This record gives sequence, C-alpha cells and structure tokens, in this order.
Amino acid sequence: MSTSSTGSPRFDLPGPDAFTRPYWDAAAEGHLLIRRCGGCGKAHHYPREFCPHCWSEEGGWERASGHATLYTWSVVHRNDLPPFGSRVPYTAAVVDLAEGPRMMTEIVDCEEGELRIGMALEVAFREAGDQEGAGVTVPVFRRAS
Repeated sequence: MSTSSTGSPRFDLPGPDAFTRPYWDAAAEGHLLIRRCGGCGKAHHYPREFCPHCWSEEGGWERASGHATLYTWSVVHRNDLPPFGSRVPYTAAVVDLAEGPRMMTEIVDCEEGELRIGMALEVAFREAGDQEGAGVTVPVFRRAS
C-alpha cells in the first residue's frame, strides 16, 4: 500500500517493483504491455514471472494492441477507502483483451446505460497520484472510436 504526501493510506496506487517496472514505464508512455509465455505461447495478464498456464518461466513482454471487449462490470456508488469516496460513481470492469487475457480495469467516459457485454473498447491511460503528481499511470478503457 502506498501513502499520499499527507501520510494517509492510498489504496488506489499499485506498487511497481523491479519485475513490473517495464509495464509501468510503458503505461507512462501510453502503451499497454502483456506477458507472453515462451513455453506454451499463451499471453497472460497480470504481469508475473511464470506462466499461469504451463508454469514456464520463459515469458517476455509484448506490446498489446489496446483493443478489448467488455466482459462484465459493476458501477460502484459507495466506497469508503480514500480516495475512492471522492471518485464515486465509477465503473469497475473485467475486459477481454484482443490477445486473449482478461484484465481488471476501470471504464471511463461511458455512461452506465451505454455499457453492453461484448462492446468494443480501447485502452486509455489515467494518472493515479496525489496533488504533487507522485503516482503511476494506469491503464483504463473507454468505448472504441
């Protein structure tokens, strides 16, 4: 868990480490990365050092297309954890990336009534940080143009 500059807990900021640094650096540049297994060839997400399909450690980073379809979602109207309370309502979602993996994310710039299972989406990026800009860039999705 990260903390803000005021010392209060931040539950919305991921904690990049040496292994995931390429993922977060690419996101800051506007690119979504996934991992592809060198053993079985399957793509997976979230980034991890082994393949969840065959357990191989022969994975590598791959730039994803940024295209996805909506698998499911939930509109969150109440969240007491900072800073989510000031951001409600927001749409938490699971999307199917064009490369195959499912990804947990947030849907932005789309009204609740417009959401449909299977709708085409594209990746966008949002800064997640405090007022001083300390944070990371996170991938979110919006309706495909």
